[in-house]
Amino acid sequence: MKKRQASVTAQGIAFVRALESAKPEGERICYDPLARRLINPAFYALSKLFVNYAERKGPGVLAYLATRCRCIDDYLQECLAAGIEQVVILGAGLDSRAYRIKGLQGRVQVFEVDHPATQAVKLAKLKQILGELPAHVTYVSIDFDAETLEKLFECGYQRHKKTLFIWEGVVYYLTAEAVDQTLRFVAENSGAGSSIIFDYAYAEALTAADKRSEVARMQRSQRFTGEGLIFGIGEGQIEAFLQARGYTQIENMTAADLKRRFLTGVNATRAIAPIYAIVHANISGQRCPNLYA
Repeated sequence: MKKRQASVTAQGIAFVRALESAKPEGERICYDPLARRLINPAFYALSKLFVNYAERKGPGVLAYLATRCRCIDDYLQECLAAGIEQVVILGAGLDSRAYRIKGLQGRVQVFEVDHPATQAVKLAKLKQILGELPAHVTYVSIDFDAETLEKLFECGYQRHKKTLFIWEGVVYYLTAEAVDQTLRFVAENSGAGSSIIFDYAYAEALTAADKRSEVARMQRSQRFTGEGLIFGIGEGQIEAFLQARGYTQIENMTAADLKRRFLTGVNATRAIAPIYAIVHANISGQRCPNLYA
């Protein structure tokens, strides 16, 4: 993402949630009643014109994004039932979980971490929608050119508490070193029973000679948006990848797993993009090695 530019991707992901949420209750995969109000109305109208084209060019991406939202929502609910005390949303974008998931307000402190430009756009929208910002959400504006996740401590984050880190739709755009730095921070600065959930692309799909359309398009447009797909993890390698970085109880969900779990009934014929996966893992309590030292 460019230094002074709000995330274009954040608008696009919120659009997909809004599109899915507009479907009947028995048909939609995820439900985010705030998504449409968080995005620019003109962006929504324009994007809707190109939905069919986007699906043809990147078959299964829309279903993947909808199942990703639902999967993370469900995991958050599981963690709430297990007694988490904090939630940290890394690269929060236009994420609305802090405002729509029951059980957070009054019980759990949520920290939304994001780039200053994107966060400023979101805060303006939230004030229009909610009137005032909720007390259980802390907004942590970080310019990663000059600051690190250590800024969380200045904003009230407590490392001894049981915490869930949500890292949705972010790791694709980071360097390998930045991914490791974040995983190390999480492993070394969260309490017993803490966990992380994030999605990723297979490394092979990002370097293939014949790339999927959405991958090639994102890589071509990187110089304009500042958001290009550059990081992936080899297919079948996620368990070893996270174990080497101090994580345990690793559960990986491939596109096939997501299809079996969420694309049922009227959605059974929907395609899902095969090059993405979602993983959650617990903090082992051991020091995370510095693999780039």
